Parts: sequence; C-alpha cells; structure tokens
Amino acid sequence: MPSNKMKNLRKQAAQRQGGRCFYCELPMWDDSPEEFIVHYGLSPGLAKRFRCTAEHVEARRDGGKDVAPNIVAACRFCNATRHKAKRPLDADTYAQQVRRRQAEGRWHPPQVKTAFSQRTAPPV
Repeated sequence: MPSNKMKNLRKQAAQRQGGRCFYCELPMWDDSPEEFIVHYGLSPGLAKRFRCTAEHVEARRDGGKDVAPNIVAACRFCNATRHKAKRPLDADTYAQQVRRRQAEGRWHPPQVKTAFSQRTAPPV
C-alpha cells in the first residue's frame, strides 16, 4: 500500500503530465477503472495495464528520493516492464525506447491503439 506521501506525489505527477504516462504517453486511470473501461471500451484486463503508478526517475536503490522532481506518473505496464530488465535503462532512454516501439506497433496490443485513437482522454 503506497504511503500518503507517495499517493500525493503520484497524483501531482499525473496532473503535471495531463493524466498521461511518462513513457508511452497514453491516458491512465487512478482510483477506479470503471469510467476508464467504459470511456475507451477496453476489457478490464487491458485497462489494468493503464493504472497510474508512481515511478522514480532515479531508482531508490541508486539513491533516488521520494520527492516531486524524482517522481513521474507511469502506467503499470510501462513501470513494471522497465524494472523487469536486469539493468533497467535510465528514464529518458527508456521513454525513447517505449515511444519508438509504440510507433512500430510493438508495445501495447493493437486494440489499445484503436481504443485510444477513437476517443479523447477523460478529464484528470
């Protein structure tokens, strides 16, 4: 369970980013997925990928702190995928990689692109 401090930092980051993931730049949901699912026509399983998480730009294990300049909002999928690597890339390099793969259609499933291209993001 995230602390209130991390919750607040995540919410602040999401607002700064217009409710979009720092890495893939797609919309995210925070408290409840129902509106998100209905709005975009996604299955609950696909919507789960887009839950808003707090991401440390500089990892805590590398000395990163729980402070606003070090926290961005990232969808669950992008955040988890970054940390599955044996040697995770720095945040900016990883963002470039994600966006390149997404442009090639090799990041999120095809139905995600279709769902998001047909609708604008709900207000954050």
